[in-house]
Amino acid sequence: MITSDQLKDLTDRTEALYRYLDIEQKKVEVEEEQLRTQAPGFWDDPKAAEAQMKIVKGLQKWIDNYNNLKNLVDEVALAFDFYKSDMVSEAEVDEDYEKAYQALESLELRNMLREDEDSMDCVLKINSGAGGTESQDWASMLMRMYLRYAERHGYKTRISNLQDGDEAGIKTVTIEIEGDDAYGYLKSENGVHRLVRVSPFNAQGKRMTSFASVFVTPLVDDTIEVAVDPSKISWDLFRSGGAGGQNVNKVETGVRLRYQYTDPDTGETEEILIENTESRKQLENRENAMRLLRSQLYDRELQRRKAAQAKIEAGKKKIE
Repeated sequence: MITSDQLKDLTDRTEALYRYLDIEQKKVEVEEEQLRTQAPGFWDDPKAAEAQMKIVKGLQKWIDNYNNLKNLVDEVALAFDFYKSDMVSEAEVDEDYEKAYQALESLELRNMLREDEDSMDCVLKINSGAGGTESQDWASMLMRMYLRYAERHGYKTRISNLQDGDEAGIKTVTIEIEGDDAYGYLKSENGVHRLVRVSPFNAQGKRMTSFASVFVTPLVDDTIEVAVDPSKISWDLFRSGGAGGQNVNKVETGVRLRYQYTDPDTGETEEILIENTESRKQLENRENAMRLLRSQLYDRELQRRKAAQAKIEAGKKKIE
């Protein structure tokens, strides 16, 4: 059974979150942004209109989520009072408290995603590391984990490139994940993931360590301008593998994009390689490969700016 102190803490944190989120200001902003959608010729520019509607929906979702939280907290307080009068059971009070607490934790976490790119969709790429079949199986396990995570959170997923392993698992996969704050929630997955287990692929039953790398970048849409130098792009075409379709392994629908990226700070050149085999139409695969390229370039610019800002902040600390 929850205590009065727990109820007070829940109420205090909810009230504090109201101030942190500046709900009153968001209500004003929603009204102002909605007025813009009523302007004559608003839909003449579909891309700009889509971006504007996204702003309105984003602001409104903050308000709706907070109102839902406030209602849940009020229900807990009411149930707590009813319990004193023997009108509800301990289990009912605890159940209401758990719902409110989870909603509070979720909204507090989302409030921490304050970077502009946190609200964007994302591209998640998994590459198997050294270790052959064992690492490829580990990469496959990670892929299933992220797909299930996305499904539980109501995200849409699309696999734009997949290369199966030699015996089991996968060599690499690129997944596009669409949903609210997808990048913000998944960006911490960047890095090398390790698995230590008794390998089912080792006849001697030895413990083996497998590695797989995960790269997460924001997925840009047409409303975000990203500079791409066409002279640095080259294309390769190949036959797309997979099940189904009369053109599979007969027509070169798969595309491989190579982009010679030059770091603005160091002047060093690096090749960005993107493969896309999602569609049976070469043109669609080209378009999606370009979208993934723009996403990678956008992410590199973000990281470059953050590094520059961190350098400035470090300089400030030295002065102080």
